Amino acid sequence: MTIEQTGIGATEQMRDSAQVVLDHIAASVPVIASLVDHHDHIAAWADDIASRLVAGRRLLAAGNGGSAAEAQHLTSELTGRFDGDRPAYSAISLHAETSAVTAIGNDYGFEEVFARQVRAHARTGDVVVLLSTSGKSPNLLAAAAAARAVGARAIALTGARPNPLADAVDDAICIEGPSANVQEAQLVLVHALCRAMEPALRHGVRR
Repeated sequence: MTIEQTGIGATEQMRDSAQVVLDHIAASVPVIASLVDHHDHIAAWADDIASRLVAGRRLLAAGNGGSAAEAQHLTSELTGRFDGDRPAYSAISLHAETSAVTAIGNDYGFEEVFARQVRAHARTGDVVVLLSTSGKSPNLLAAAAAARAVGARAIALTGARPNPLADAVDDAICIEGPSANVQEAQLVLVHALCRAMEPALRHGVRR
């Protein structure tokens, strides 16, 4: 193969890659835009979660894979800050407790890695946020059951209904679309949720 032929092949590959990028972005736009249909629901979550946190309750979050990253993004915004200085609030990502996750997984099985932590940490009035694009993860279903058993409010961000997790929690926001695009929309939702909570968290009085 000549240098010229190699160059032509590389150029065609770049064009193919560029088209893949454009196609992915184009697919994400309507999924993210669909959050507009959930804006009242997101606002209600923001008011509820903020009131719980200001009252001294705790938020626990969990997910698998990319959803774990989304969950940790949420908790970091609460323990740190989202937009300007304010008090810190108690928020824990259960999957980030690596020693607990590996110990529980080893001793009790992977399905229990979140549920056992929920039973350890969650109290009546706390909120447990579970993120999944499929809504089928057994460890999240077990966590939802554990949350409800201890009197915590269980809510979920999932892909399209019907799915088992949406049915297992107290409330769910379900987004339709390809898995990767749903996950991208969930990050926008997390930021919208944090922004809507911010005034109450900034001016709230911890008890």
